[in-house]
Order: sequence, then C-alpha cells, then structure tokens
Amino acid sequence: MKNEDRKSAHILDSALPVFARYGFQKTTMADIARAAGISRASLYLAFNSKEELFRAGSARAHRLTMAEVEAVLNRTGDVIDRIAAAISAFQEGLIAPFGNSENAKELFETNMELAEDITIAARSKLIALLSGALGEALERGEIDLVASGGRPADLAALIAAAMDGIKHNFRAGGPSDESMRLLMRILQLALMPESRR
Repeated sequence: MKNEDRKSAHILDSALPVFARYGFQKTTMADIARAAGISRASLYLAFNSKEELFRAGSARAHRLTMAEVEAVLNRTGDVIDRIAAAISAFQEGLIAPFGNSENAKELFETNMELAEDITIAARSKLIALLSGALGEALERGEIDLVASGGRPADLAALIAAAMDGIKHNFRAGGPSDESMRLLMRILQLALMPESRR
C-alpha cells in the first residue's frame, strides 16, 4: 500500500468512530483531524470536505466488505453455512460499525444521500454472489428449489431484502442476530433436498 493510501486509510478508520459517536451533522473536520492525530490542514490536503471523506469511507467499507463476502462464499462447505457467514461479514463490515450508535439512522440516511451508487452497486454484487453460490449448490444437488418454485436469483434477492429489513433493527448480539439465524434455519429446511429430509 502506498504511503498516500495508508494515510487515507488511517484517516477513514479514525473518522468512523467519530461519525458513530456524533453523527454526520455534528462531526467536524477538526474532530476527525484530532482523532487521526493530524492537523486540519493535513486532513484538507487528503479530503476537500466532510462529504468527500464520508463518501470515501463508504466506498472503502463497501469494497473491503464485499471482498470478504466473496471470499466467504468461495469457501467449501454447506452453502447455507457459507451464506450465513457471508451475511455476517456483510453486517460486520457495513452495519455493525453504526448499528449500536444512537446516530445510526442519520448515518444510514447520509450514506444514501452521499454514496447511494456505491451502496446499490454493493447490493447488486451481493445478490449476484448469493445467486451464484445458490446456483452452484443447485447443480451439485445440495439444495432443491422445486418446492419453492424459485430460482437462485429470486432466492438471493429475497435474502437481500430480508437483510435490508433486519438491518434497521441491528444490534450486535441482539434480536437482529437471532432474526438472521432464524432466516438461515428456514432456508436450510426449505431448500433441503427430498432425499435428506
């Protein structure tokens, strides 16, 4: 990683807890500079505005998280276990950092104002990755979609929609975690081939 990239990554990592603590509106560039241990002038050399910094942070978080999601889905093993691990990686990377913040709603709304394209691209990639994993599992006979009448892409979109609903109530170790576990158990039962029931 180049020195400039390291500096930007350090600033973005330092900004995350500041945004979580104060929210987007109340956070100042001075707060972020202080958290990063740099001067405001140095911060402005890296990012022209708080909006640019937030968008860059969103892009970085989405890029890193989606790489982890892809890596998890590419592992071997039961497809439902891999999907559960991928969803967990998605939540840990993109929802958990703000999920326990009293400013979560504002931060998620700000993300959709400043980085909607990034968020939509990541969601599309997530659906494509889930659909691919489900399609491969279907070809191997690991799952059966006859009873549901759906296709892998339909099921992937349904999982993503459930995640969207659950994320609004996300609290690490809270009811949303149990909701995701329940969703995975239902999927496992619904997709189990007749021969394994």
